[in-house]
Amino acid sequence: MSKMKKGLVRKIISGGALTCLLLSIPTVALAADPTAESNAIAIDTVWTLITGFLVFFMQAGFAMVETGFTRAKNAGNIIMKNLMDFAVGSLIYWLVGFAIMFGADKAGLFGTTGFGTTGSFEHLGLSIPLWAFLMFQTVFAATSATIVSGAMAERTKFISYIIYSVVISALIYPVVGHWVWGGGWLAQRGFIDFAGSTVVHSVGGWAALIGALLVGPRIGKYGKDGKSHAIPGHSLTLGALGVFILWFGWFGFNPGSTLSGTNPDIGRIAVTTNLAAAAGATMTMIFTWIKYKKPDVSLTLNGALAGLVAITAGTAAVSPGGAAIIGLGAGILIVLAVEFFDKVVKIDDPVGAISVHGVCGAYGTAMVGLFAMDGGLFYGGGTQLLITQLIGVGAVFAWTVLTSLVLFGIVKATIGLRVSKDEEELGLDIGEHGIDAYPGFAMKPGQSVVQYGGK
Repeated sequence: MSKMKKGLVRKIISGGALTCLLLSIPTVALAADPTAESNAIAIDTVWTLITGFLVFFMQAGFAMVETGFTRAKNAGNIIMKNLMDFAVGSLIYWLVGFAIMFGADKAGLFGTTGFGTTGSFEHLGLSIPLWAFLMFQTVFAATSATIVSGAMAERTKFISYIIYSVVISALIYPVVGHWVWGGGWLAQRGFIDFAGSTVVHSVGGWAALIGALLVGPRIGKYGKDGKSHAIPGHSLTLGALGVFILWFGWFGFNPGSTLSGTNPDIGRIAVTTNLAAAAGATMTMIFTWIKYKKPDVSLTLNGALAGLVAITAGTAAVSPGGAAIIGLGAGILIVLAVEFFDKVVKIDDPVGAISVHGVCGAYGTAMVGLFAMDGGLFYGGGTQLLITQLIGVGAVFAWTVLTSLVLFGIVKATIGLRVSKDEEELGLDIGEHGIDAYPGFAMKPGQSVVQYGGK
């Protein structure tokens, strides 16, 4: 037999073996006898995990926003805080926070079973494995915790921030989560916060408010006459990258909260999420253009985040048109809120976290009472839902402010919240970590342009 014929025979035999192998795959799959229900569970599980991983990637977004909007000498400290609030928070939420949030209870205040994620959680009625649900909820808890980092940036002790991260992940956030998502008293009243405008963002925002208040402003932020002075961040590019990452991650945050890849509403939820963000950025650009005579870049970036935070509560309950209107309102509110805290209340918030997450989170939650297609005031539902939404916003504000006052007050009175004057002036990278995020690199005076209000 010629070499050509032998080669042809080998190819035929190899091809036949490959064909048999491929044909056997469906047989193996059919042997498992999948059902429509098991397929749906598999799809929902994969969907929940993938969207949860998108939410995890938002940690990188927060890190870039906070790093870009602050000075180069504190970049390493910002990165370290965003890394460790997730790492430490993951451990404590698994051990304690998840049980307080989703454990069984009788009074509707907090869970009392399932610590260490043990025991039964059948009362939740999950259609996905518990571990997938735990992973998804862990990244949400981390989001709430990391919001505070930016508001207290450039002057807070690292150890104090770690202690805060433990307490918010173990207690402050989970209690609110139980009220709304764990079958607690707000859920029983019909309170709507689909993906966490209040549960996640306002909790982080109000904790940031108290933390920034008690730690005090950065050196040089306010003059002796009380006038606010801009302290420019070192990289508008990093800040913008962070916003784009956060916008991307929000497509996991909101659609993923269905916990179901087979839910036909995920497309509409993605649309309402995107429209609110786009409307927020557009309105902030227009508003600052009119107010400051030039469109402000840093505020417009925060305008996109304001729209995202505001729509998160009602993303599944409002129409695309309602989402756009909510986003437009957030785009104006963010500018007014930043100026209010900076110039009137004189609370130093380097990245605008209080305004974006606290104020716009509360605003968006209240707007559900107006724009919800089922029960909203503008859709003939009366004032019942609006009143419920306002009660929820007020209760979460009171709980978070009170517990944060106790937490930060104790830390301040014991180990202290603030680094020394010398450490702050030198930079927290050197003072707290003994490193330089940009070795051999020096900023020239006037090189940084990130500031609020453009003036």
